[in-house]
Amino acid sequence: MGKLAFAAKITHVPSMYLSEVDGPGKGKRQSAIDGHIEIGRRCREAGVDTIVVFDTHWLVNAAYHINCAPHFEGLYTSNELPHFIANMRYEYDGNPQLGRMLADSANKHGVVTMAHDATSLALEYGTLVPMRYMNADRHFKVICISALCTSHYLWESAKFGWAIRRAIEDDYEGTVAILASGSLSHRFAQNGTADDYRDKMFSPFLERLDHEVIQMWEQGEWPDFCDMLPEYASKGHGEGFMHDTAMLLGALGWNHYDRGVEVVTPFFPSSGTGQINAIFPVSPMPKAIDNIGRPRSPALAGGRL
Repeated sequence: MGKLAFAAKITHVPSMYLSEVDGPGKGKRQSAIDGHIEIGRRCREAGVDTIVVFDTHWLVNAAYHINCAPHFEGLYTSNELPHFIANMRYEYDGNPQLGRMLADSANKHGVVTMAHDATSLALEYGTLVPMRYMNADRHFKVICISALCTSHYLWESAKFGWAIRRAIEDDYEGTVAILASGSLSHRFAQNGTADDYRDKMFSPFLERLDHEVIQMWEQGEWPDFCDMLPEYASKGHGEGFMHDTAMLLGALGWNHYDRGVEVVTPFFPSSGTGQINAIFPVSPMPKAIDNIGRPRSPALAGGRL
């Protein structure tokens, strides 16, 4: 029997990489880097062997996809922000066995999923940035899961997360961490104004919205948050439409989840977006949950999100 030992919602802002180098951004994201280092430390303490990342920079248009190649190595430049992340070296080991188990479990529970172990797929920076600080010594194996899902329902992503939890606990002989790698609100500064918004939110509305959500998380108001997630994702311009968050909560029990989060990097704005590192303590979860991912209000059940 395997164990889900750790879960978190994390930032991956590329300004963390710029924080390492000489220039106007040097040192500005040290708090976020320190949060990643602390998460890595806690994963080691928990005996984690593999980190599974729900990556909001891996865009897919059909099915859910798992990059579980045996080894990852390369030189990465962001196609979105090549002036932020350029020529960043990386090397990590994968876990094909676990990746196939995750896909098998999802398919068994009706969520179309594909595992890619013999593949030339590279890792995206929603995985590479946190691994740079959590896993510099390649202590953990790494699996990347697509979480920028353009044609998927949020409730389906919650069910996918639940199926992943089932695979870890029912089929795997090891200890796993899951990370939802994406922002809170995600409205970027308009072109030409990026420098002005490097440490600011796009609007007071989005900043207030993010702070209210963090308070709900800390107080464990999960039934209400799960109901509001589709609207939050839409009105907050959620990164990856917040499929990473739906997957994370699905793996933790959705609106049955009963813990408050621990913030290890306090909320900070970056290029107009809202960012955080927050640990979601893992608690026991029922083997079966009726209507996982489905909002209590029928009005929120439809639509792309």
